[in-house]
Amino acid sequence: MQEPRHRIRADHTASTVTVYQAYTPEIGLPAAREGRFPAAWKRDRMTWIKPSFLWMMYRCGWAAKPGQETVLAVEISREGFEWALRHACLSSHVPGVHGDRAAWQRALKRSPTRVQWDPERDLRLCPLPYRSLQLGLSGEAARRYADEWTVAIRDVTPLAHEIHALVIEDDLDAARALLPVERPYPATDELLSGLRP
Repeated sequence: MQEPRHRIRADHTASTVTVYQAYTPEIGLPAAREGRFPAAWKRDRMTWIKPSFLWMMYRCGWAAKPGQETVLAVEISREGFEWALRHACLSSHVPGVHGDRAAWQRALKRSPTRVQWDPERDLRLCPLPYRSLQLGLSGEAARRYADEWTVAIRDVTPLAHEIHALVIEDDLDAARALLPVERPYPATDELLSGLRP
């Protein structure tokens, strides 16, 4: 069956969704140890969360890029995740969705959440023909994420390194077996209304 161009795929349970972020060890290690973001984590800045493990690997270079050496799996409540989607606006203007650019700019200014769809990646981090969700959280959304929605934080940097080593060895089956299981997220059409280009 062909994968839809825009669909949320995530490791999720009945009550949580796992998203990924990469940080310096100074932020990432205390966050994983304490299960919450430390005081040094800036609640007034936009923060991007990604339900796709492989897209995160593409972004952080398998946890090798400066400032992105610690990869976190952040389990958040589905209630919070869906609040973010309900209060989101696409990060770029799409005429068929927003009408004119001014209407999109007004919606963007009001929205504490941005939605961006980027090409999903394979194990070699090459783009696939369908896209993965990224959520940019600012203002109220960032504060809720850090202080209300976060259920657990795990350091998955060792997993990233292990999978990357297998990819380098060309053992893609073994690498694939270690990937988090990301299934279609049961988002309603109403929830994603205006968020799919």
